[in-house]
Amino acid sequence: MPVYTDQLGNTVDIPSFPQRIISLVPSQTELLFHLGLDERVPGITKFCVHPEAWFRTKTRIGGTKTVKFDVIERLQPDLILANKEENNKEQVEELARKYPVWTSQVHNLDSALDMIATIGQVTGTAEKAQSIITQINAGFSSLQPQSTNFATCYFIWRNPYMTIGNDTFIHDMLRRCGLHNIFGDVTRYPQVTIETLRNKNCRLLLLSSEPYPFKENHIAELQEQLPGTKILLVDGEMFSWYGSRLKKAIPYLQTLISNF
Repeated sequence: MPVYTDQLGNTVDIPSFPQRIISLVPSQTELLFHLGLDERVPGITKFCVHPEAWFRTKTRIGGTKTVKFDVIERLQPDLILANKEENNKEQVEELARKYPVWTSQVHNLDSALDMIATIGQVTGTAEKAQSIITQINAGFSSLQPQSTNFATCYFIWRNPYMTIGNDTFIHDMLRRCGLHNIFGDVTRYPQVTIETLRNKNCRLLLLSSEPYPFKENHIAELQEQLPGTKILLVDGEMFSWYGSRLKKAIPYLQTLISNF
């Protein structure tokens, strides 16, 4: 049985090639689809909304942090794909005692591409994975970043407001767009205040569609408090989904950059 090392450094014995894969990670679920693994993926989470056909027809094993162990047991997976940040550590450890679990840890584009390549190897779809990687690399090579290094904040949550630090995938996407994350001196997902944004001279505030669904009314609410700041709604999937969606993210990011 082949042995692989996941992105946490764990060694995982995985059948060659797994025929019953469960994905606990939305962006990796979409990757499995683009690798042509429809018949080999019986279970996904309720947040795996892409592709829509899978969302409507695949067995849902709960949420990313609330998996249903009895449903997983019925599906008898020979591989489970997890992620350090998106899944519950205790639940993943419990699953790993019974099934092969390969866990990703994606914090920038390089680790995302490594994840894509490894999943391709594990599932016997290395050629398709490499094609996806080639397209993503070509896209980011052609991306023309913003040249004035806008002082930027990216909101992921409201009440309290939360943003992203320098060890997140979103931070790397901002950097590749030529944007300066004003909270790039901290890690993870800090709580912030409007006063702090003023003190840091925030010029651009991006309101993500996920995990908190910011809407137009939030722009008006924040604009009153930050009259000198440009505020835009952005598609969170294009900044935070680190699988094959990155192919779609590149033209989206380029169009967004042109609006700064």
